[in-house]
Order: sequence, then structure tokens, then C-alpha cells
Amino acid sequence: MRGSPHKTQRKVSLAWVGVSWLAMASIAHSQDMSEAVENRPTLNFYGVTGAIDTPTALSQPDGQLSTTVSHFAGITRSTLTFQIFPRVEGSFRYTKFADLNFQTFNDYYDRSFDISLRILDESRYLPALKIGLQDFIGTGLSAAEYVVATKTYGDRLTVSGGLGWGRLASYNDLGSPFGDRPNVVVGTGGKANTDQWFRGPVAPFASITYKATDKITLLAEYSSDNYETETNKSNVPTTPMFDRKSPLNFGVDYKINSAVNLGAYYMYGDTLGVNLNISLNPNAPPARGTGGVSPQPVVLRPSRSQSPGAWAEEWALGSTANDRLLAALHRQMEPQGIIIETLAATGDSVQVTVRTNQFDYGPQMIGRVLRGLTAVMPASVETFHVIPSASGVGASTVTVRRSDVEALEHSPNGAARLLAVTGFANAPAAIPAEAARNADYFPKFQWSLGPYIRQSYFDPDNPFRFEAGARLKASYEPTPGLILSGSITKAAVGNLENSRRLSNSVLPHVRTDGVLYDKQGDPALETLTAAYYFKPGEDLYARVTGGYLERMFGGLSGEVLWRPAGSRFALGAELNYAKKRDFDLRFGFQDYDVVTGHVSAYYQMDNGFHAQLDVGRYLAGDLGATLKIDREFTNGWRIGAFATLTDVSAADFGEGSFDKGITLEIPVSWFLGTPNTYKMGTTVRPITRDGGARLNVSGRLYDQVRHYQRPTLENQWGRVWQ
Repeated sequence: MRGSPHKTQRKVSLAWVGVSWLAMASIAHSQDMSEAVENRPTLNFYGVTGAIDTPTALSQPDGQLSTTVSHFAGITRSTLTFQIFPRVEGSFRYTKFADLNFQTFNDYYDRSFDISLRILDESRYLPALKIGLQDFIGTGLSAAEYVVATKTYGDRLTVSGGLGWGRLASYNDLGSPFGDRPNVVVGTGGKANTDQWFRGPVAPFASITYKATDKITLLAEYSSDNYETETNKSNVPTTPMFDRKSPLNFGVDYKINSAVNLGAYYMYGDTLGVNLNISLNPNAPPARGTGGVSPQPVVLRPSRSQSPGAWAEEWALGSTANDRLLAALHRQMEPQGIIIETLAATGDSVQVTVRTNQFDYGPQMIGRVLRGLTAVMPASVETFHVIPSASGVGASTVTVRRSDVEALEHSPNGAARLLAVTGFANAPAAIPAEAARNADYFPKFQWSLGPYIRQSYFDPDNPFRFEAGARLKASYEPTPGLILSGSITKAAVGNLENSRRLSNSVLPHVRTDGVLYDKQGDPALETLTAAYYFKPGEDLYARVTGGYLERMFGGLSGEVLWRPAGSRFALGAELNYAKKRDFDLRFGFQDYDVVTGHVSAYYQMDNGFHAQLDVGRYLAGDLGATLKIDREFTNGWRIGAFATLTDVSAADFGEGSFDKGITLEIPVSWFLGTPNTYKMGTTVRPITRDGGARLNVSGRLYDQVRHYQRPTLENQWGRVWQ
């Protein structure tokens, strides 16, 4: 697996996510977490909501993200589970079967996806009811379907019972009410086994849990999983991993704190098992409130009747007025991490272009600029036009009356009332000629030296590989919109270069040669680019980027985005010429080059959901489309999934059949409670192949622009007075 495309917000890898979860877990238990998160139901050995090895009909709190590692009898399951909707839970799992000797592998590794839907809520008399699919894509080694009901009695006792198919009907079944279950044709894997669903034998399972104390939960269950492959009872020859003597499992779950649970179990009358779960919820941050530099208060104007001279507009006639006002406002804003790019004022209005490298919430930056304007602008200036800048290009115009800012700062429900009288419009295509430009900030040179980590997952020889070292980054911005940047890395520790799995792809090796870059590319010139951002029209945004664009490719990339400031819909087009870099990651190139590009449609839905459809040509020359669905929380958490289908056949694509994966992004500010634009994130692919591979270009337009446009600003407007 390789990392996700670069974003304008900085990121670190999934490994940092895990480290941070463990570090913050010791803090999370002391916070005032919501009752739902505090009392969330247990996760089973499959990492889904359940008892020990069977599911229940309960659900995690909305948005809960959990990592579970469980082990018994040589079976190790690592699962990432997300409560996508209040009723829908999805999981991705990677399982190791040690010494199974299955399909010629000594240690067999299996990837699987689960999805479940709670179709009925628990009521006074009726139980909750859930339907689920387990391992519904791929080899089907753990494939099962189930319907399960759960009833709670008070806040201590939970009883569940259900019917299972597939793996969950391999012990003491009741017959096959819906016909025979066909065998799985594995092939290259990666396809939904729809013809198996709810077919073949069906068997009952049940569980009971009792919350003995606030931290200790006792569990018992009757499992209908016979573990036929693992115990060598099936028609597939394997090495027995344990002796299943009983369908009964018993265990205890200990809640270390609100984020971490540890369980110990006696499994199937033969072996012991352990289960570790680390779980976070976007709506329950470990740090409450907002730290950092406090905003200055609104400065009220003197009364017009008592000080008529203060309201005179003659000041605007001076040729240096804009320069003086910009300098004064810049002095107010720079200590708060806000940069004033341009300022143009008239007798009764002012237009300012602003940016921030600190606040990840647009309304928080805008609110502070509004208060700064009340301290700087002459009394006659009544209308404030604030233009948030994305890479030096205005994303929208936010218009607020000064009198509303003065009246609503301390009023009840002041944020909502200010939103009601705030105007949102497109940013102008050009800054007024008379505007003052910030000569104290531009040209701007920045550099940083810090750690980095890269990782690779799902190599059967070693499922987790990593590399850590130092990264030197620098950028130079001579004027807003023109950015020269680059980065160099030097590895210190890791084992990425030790992989022996060279590419067997029949397609051009646009991603599967990654191991050769890992072996030879140290030190590495990661990127070295020049990018220019501009507005060709009122609703249009454009980018041109050239140079060493990413670790594997250099070239030229151009992009145009149409996105009206108040719209949820956007259209984009990107065209790239890409040439494959030498494996040593210095300045040379190989013979392979390709013209690639996409037409993209974006839609920002309610409840934080985003849809993106890309149609075009990929790096291997294949034609197709990618559909990506994300859920974004108001605090910046973003979790999603994508799938790409192209004209490459499943056989030519290889293992996995088509490209798919899960994306994750968590703001560092969620952990720290202080303003910060850094984001931890990654893309988890079950396998990295060459089909459906897209060029990774830093600074793509959509996420930059929509961050400062009406739909996103409205969702985060509660921060405007912070």
C-alpha cells in the first residue's frame, strides 16, 4: 500500500495515527465524554459490534472509529471499523492464520470487508434487529451472513440471538431453507460473492453480556462457527490450528478508559484468546475547548451624534490610506496566525484578502478578521468584505455589516444570528488595482526539518513494513498564487527496502515498482515543483504545476475547477503529462511516459457527506472511473471509501480485481484543542496494483476552495466567535 495523494493540509501517516491513539488514550479517560461513547457496546474478535466471536444487533455511537487486534489459536485479526451512519457499520479486516498451510502458504493472510445494517431499533417490547454481511468481497474464507436480535435489560444485561449462514452455519445447522450455497470461485479475489448470500445451511447463535461494574463486562456465547478450515474438518487440506471441543465461549472485557478496552477469553473449550480495542469518536475529543492566542474583542465606534468628525470619509481620499490600514490590520492579525494579503477601502466599505496557516476552521479565521477590522477601520466603514485565500486565490467573499458585528458579539445565540445576516458570494476574478499589497509578507520563504514515516501493508512476507527518517521541506512564494516548493528525505530506520516482492504486473509498472524506489531511493528528492494558482473567471479556479510531482513521477499538471461560492456542486478537469522517475529518486527519468487526466464531478451533501466521481485515463493508460464517498465531521475528521473500475480485466489487474480502499484524515487540533492545520491521514488499500492508479499531485483545487465556501463555512459557523 502506498500513501494517499498529497493534500494542501499537511498529513502524517497511519502509523502516527496509531501512536497518537495510544498516547491520547491515557488522556481521553479523564475527559467529559458523552454517555453514548462512554457506554458503547463491546467489539468482538472480528472487530465488529458483538460479544466474543458472534455479532449483536447493537451499534457503536455515530462516527465511532475503532481499531481492534484479536488473537487466539494462531489466528490474528486486525480490524478497522467505522460507524458510518447511526444504523450502518462497516469494517476492513486483515487476518493472519499462522502455520495453516492453506493454498501452499505456510502463514495465510486474508483481507475482508464487512457491512451491517440495524433495521429495527429496540423498543419497550421489541429487540433491536440487525442484518449483516461478513467477508462479502474476496476469497470468502470468513464469509458469513446473519440476522441477529438484541434486547437490553436495564443498563447491565444484554441478550442476543440470531441465525447465521456460511461460516456462521458450520455447526449444528437447521437445514438450507433458501437453497444450496455455491462454492466460492476465488480467481483474483476482490469481487462480491452475491450468489452465496443467505444461501445454504442456517444455524443459530446466541450471546449474553453482563456489565458487572463500570469497567468489567462478563460475556458468554454459543457460537455456530465450527472453524472447519482451521481445525482441518473441511475438504480443504490444512494444518489443524486448534481442537474445537465446544461451541461455548466465555470471557471478560476490561475498560481501561474511554478509548481502550482489553479482553481475555476461553475459546471453544480448547484455547485462550485476547482482544485489544482502541476507539475514538469525532464528536468526543480528548481536549475540550479551543486554546491558542485569544481573539481581541470588538471595538465599538463612537456615537455619530457625539463624534461626527470620526465618521467623516475624507480619510479615504489619501493616496496612502490603504497601505496604512493594511499595515495596521496586519499588526493586529499576524500574532494570531492570520495574514492580510491585500486591502482596498472606500469611505464606507473595505475588502480584505486573508489567509491562515493556523486555523483549520474558516469561520474562526473570518471572525477574528472581523473583530480586527473594528479596531482598525475608520468609523465610516460599515461594510466588511472578507475574501479567504486558497493558495493565493480568493475562494469566496463573505460580507458582514460592521453594526451586526458590534451588536452580536455577546448576544445570545450570536453565531447563528450573525450567520443569518452574513452574505456569501463569489470572490472577484481580480483584486482592485488600488488595493494595497502586503510587502511585509511577500516574498515569503519557509522551511522545516522534521520526522517522516512511510509504511507498507499486506506484504505476505511481512504484513507491516515502515521507514522513518528526516524530511527537509522548503517553499518560496514571491507573490500570492506562485509557489515554488520541494522536499528531501533521508531514512534512518525501517525495513521497506527489505521486501522481495517484485512486480508481476502485465500492465506498465506505474505503482507496483514501489519496492524498487524503496530500495534505491535514499536519500530521496521527493518533490520539486513550481505551481501557479489563478482565477480565469468569476466561478473558475485554475492550477498549473510542473516538476518532480511525486515519488514515482514528474511532469506537468493542469487543472480547472468550476465551483460557485454558494453551490454544493462543482465540476473539474485535469490534464497531466507524466514521466516515470528513476528508482534512485534523484533527477533522472525512465522511458515510460503517459498523458493522463480526468473530468470530475463533486457534490457536497447534507450531514457532512461528499461524493466525487472521476472519469478519465489513468497512469497505466487504462480508461475508467473512480467513485469516492467521504463523511466529514464539523471538526475536520474525514473518513471515506473509494472504488475504481477501468477497462483492465480482473485477470490483467491481478490480485484484488480492481482498485479500492479506505481513506482516513484526523486533524491534529482534535487531539490538542489548539488551532492547527496539520492532519494525520492515510489511504488503506487491500493491495496496490497498476490498474486504476492516479497521479499524486499536491494542491488540487477542490478541497482548498470548498473549505472557504458557503456550505462548509455554514457547517462550521459555530466557531466564528472563538
